[in-house]
Amino acid sequence: MKKQDRSEGYIYTVYRDPKYLKHVLASLSTLRRYDAVRPVALFCDQPIQDYISENNLAGFFNKILPLKDRFASIIGFKHNVHKHLAFDRNLFIDSDIIWCKNPDPLWQAFSPYPFTITGAHVADCFFGAPKDAAILLDLILRKRKRTLKHFGLTHLSRVQSGMIYAQDEQVTENVCLAAQEMYDRRAETHFQSRVAESGRSEDSCEWSLAMAMSKISVPVFPWFQGQNSPQLDYMQHLCDHDADFTKVQYKFYFNEIVYNFRGLKNKLLRESLIGLYSLFSGNGDYIVTTPYSLHFGWYHEKKPFLDFSDRNWEKIMAKQAGSAS
Repeated sequence: MKKQDRSEGYIYTVYRDPKYLKHVLASLSTLRRYDAVRPVALFCDQPIQDYISENNLAGFFNKILPLKDRFASIIGFKHNVHKHLAFDRNLFIDSDIIWCKNPDPLWQAFSPYPFTITGAHVADCFFGAPKDAAILLDLILRKRKRTLKHFGLTHLSRVQSGMIYAQDEQVTENVCLAAQEMYDRRAETHFQSRVAESGRSEDSCEWSLAMAMSKISVPVFPWFQGQNSPQLDYMQHLCDHDADFTKVQYKFYFNEIVYNFRGLKNKLLRESLIGLYSLFSGNGDYIVTTPYSLHFGWYHEKKPFLDFSDRNWEKIMAKQAGSAS
């Protein structure tokens, strides 16, 4: 097959709860503003397929493919993306992602990678670990380093699996099988279950994928690239946008430590730390840019996306009702 004939497409997945289908449709509505050509596949279980049929929603997707029960979870699907390659070049997208600009250059940037996940080359101490004061014990006992040594690894990347790119079936399978092995041996690591966090009902796939990529030397796709960032975490205090996200401006700090303060809920603490670090030359430098996408992965920052999703769903239902009449 000629290189230019290879298919490129987006992949979403939904299972059990129709509210996630509504989220996918909201994400898809923003994608179609910028890319009306590349096909979109949806993997979903039988209840979601029935819901799609009942509400005449099949036309939003180019492919609707069955999702087996054993893959209907975060771990089940993302540790088995090699079984769900709907195209030659596949971009797996989380349902809570808003697209902000034309993704053509992003596809070009992904093209040299047989498989990759967006992320940072070095994971911070909170990755897969406690998000509170309990992290101090991890630091004192050097748990991160002990885990890496136990598994014979020299580094741990920080993956953000809201965006996974795959075009080489064998490399993709190798990563998935290694991630499954890492997760099966989770008792030998320092990582904690994601369900321990408020608002989470499923465990994370990310630390096991990061360890797998480290084990077989598969690089992450740099998450923080300023104007070329594939996705950035939505933070209300960093993001200026209209209600439907047709225009998005994002305040991006180049210093990673300063940028990492974005998740602090306490405004006074957050701004004080940014101000303190900014006393040193260059640390406070930032740009106002538009990333390719916004990811609403932080639980306390989801409301603008949920509101947009509800409005989008109401428009779909109104249009369906108008067509029926």
